[in-house]
Amino acid sequence: MTLDNARTEASTNWIEQYGPRESMEYDVVIVGGGPAGLSAAIRLKQRAAEQGAEISVCVLEKGSEIGAHILSGAVMDPRALDELIPDWKAQGAPLDVAVTEDRFLFLSETGARAVPNWALPENFRNHGNYVISLANLTRWLGQQAEALGVEIFAGFAAAEVLYHDDGSVKGVATGNMGVDRDRQPTEAFQLGMELHAKYTLFCEGARGHLARQLSARFGLSEGVDPQVYGIGIKELWEIDPAQHKPGLVIHTAGWPLQTDTYGGSFLYHLDNHQVMVGFVVGLGYTNPYLSPFEEFQRYKTHPAIRTFLEGGKRVSYGARAIAAGGLMSLPKLVFPGGALVGDDAGFLNASRIKGSHAALKTGMLAADAAFDALQAGRESDELEAYPESFRRSWLHTELHRARNFKQWMGKGLYLGTLMVGIEQKLLGGKVPWTLHHRHADHETLKPAAQCTPIVYPKPDGKLTFDRLSSVFISNTNHEENQPAHLTLKDGNVPIDVNLRTYAGPEARFCPAGVYEFVRDETDGKDEDRLQINAQNCVHCKTCDIKDPTQNIVWVTPEGGGGPNYPNM
Repeated sequence: MTLDNARTEASTNWIEQYGPRESMEYDVVIVGGGPAGLSAAIRLKQRAAEQGAEISVCVLEKGSEIGAHILSGAVMDPRALDELIPDWKAQGAPLDVAVTEDRFLFLSETGARAVPNWALPENFRNHGNYVISLANLTRWLGQQAEALGVEIFAGFAAAEVLYHDDGSVKGVATGNMGVDRDRQPTEAFQLGMELHAKYTLFCEGARGHLARQLSARFGLSEGVDPQVYGIGIKELWEIDPAQHKPGLVIHTAGWPLQTDTYGGSFLYHLDNHQVMVGFVVGLGYTNPYLSPFEEFQRYKTHPAIRTFLEGGKRVSYGARAIAAGGLMSLPKLVFPGGALVGDDAGFLNASRIKGSHAALKTGMLAADAAFDALQAGRESDELEAYPESFRRSWLHTELHRARNFKQWMGKGLYLGTLMVGIEQKLLGGKVPWTLHHRHADHETLKPAAQCTPIVYPKPDGKLTFDRLSSVFISNTNHEENQPAHLTLKDGNVPIDVNLRTYAGPEARFCPAGVYEFVRDETDGKDEDRLQINAQNCVHCKTCDIKDPTQNIVWVTPEGGGGPNYPNM
């Protein structure tokens, strides 16, 4: 029995013991209050207002508030926002810092070589874009949605997909509240609630917990390339005003990563003397000793980067996986009764390091398909108009042009840069060949015996930091007495396989100090044990993706738990 099936069976047992769950009926239920989900909700209400129709829409958000779990670079292309809310500027959308300058640097350990602006491919040009806090934009979108009559339930995690007898999606159920770590009810116990819908849109972000179940049930990823991911780690800094240049956008490639490891950085200047600095590492890396968190800390010590940060103050920290497979890894988007939207499907454009515009656009496309179906008296079928309209859209054109980016860059920094330059700069993305992803990220680690350990410097507490102090400023909180939401299919695998074969990579690929190998004395013998500090989890999903045995399964914690990102 899978963990997901076990969880459904447990829910059934709770219902038998405590009675039926309460339910609410909607035309459309949206799982996830990020840009994709809110765009869909807004579009549904806009269409209803235009045609004088009534439509009930609700959004479930697992974070304590809208925007609490939203983390992105972010430089935003406003194209989709222009379509969704044409007067967004007059309405006060928090897009206040236009990009004023692009810089792209290739880093060696001590030097930096700038690419001339005339040589930059279009995907690295940001004229007309904005440096933003995506969390703040999401909060603003939530306000727009509520003003239109959308019901938003923050702090309620969708934990289970519900199905009709014919197998179509019926809706979702929220998780039970007030269950202790031994999975026993406390005095605060409450059954979850069922939300039924004619159509349910899943907008959970990369590696969605429910989307993974839906993909397995409906075979959504059959015949497409495996999805591949990166982990993005980010800090918000207040810096010396003399070093601050609002609208400056810097990207780098190269050091501290080896040339055969995909990754790069960003440093974006906001207003109010703030910069967002981050590092992305492709999760297809092969050396189990690599730590994305420590690579990010090393990056900040480079002379070309530390000059902006020295004398400044770190304000916030966070991490999130991103789906980077692009067009070739997109699953089937629809199934009876629902659809995958935004990064839950993998619409991010890795070549542009942008996904928020794609999330907004696909939210609109899915909403249009659902609204038209409802007006035609349909429900619980497949919204075929959604993938059809995507194939006709500018977003499909954009992703098709960039379809080979991640594949080329996965072949190494130098060859990848050369071929991306040829495809994007010289040929405008109009090439007759298509490359494919061959392996999922969990398949790529080599045994530790075949790899060289990496020794990382200790943090100095000024530019570089440890995991626990970083998690502290992410405002992460989980009720300590709840069941761990980081679950293991087999409790023996972390020691018998991961530690012995791969030197315990979960202790390094997690950016929050969740996984820790400790030695216990039992019957006079020292034995290794994996300790899971689930209260530290920032919901990045890296463990669910990179664990080489796929033994770790991320499930939803009690609603409202996790990070609470300000201005991220």
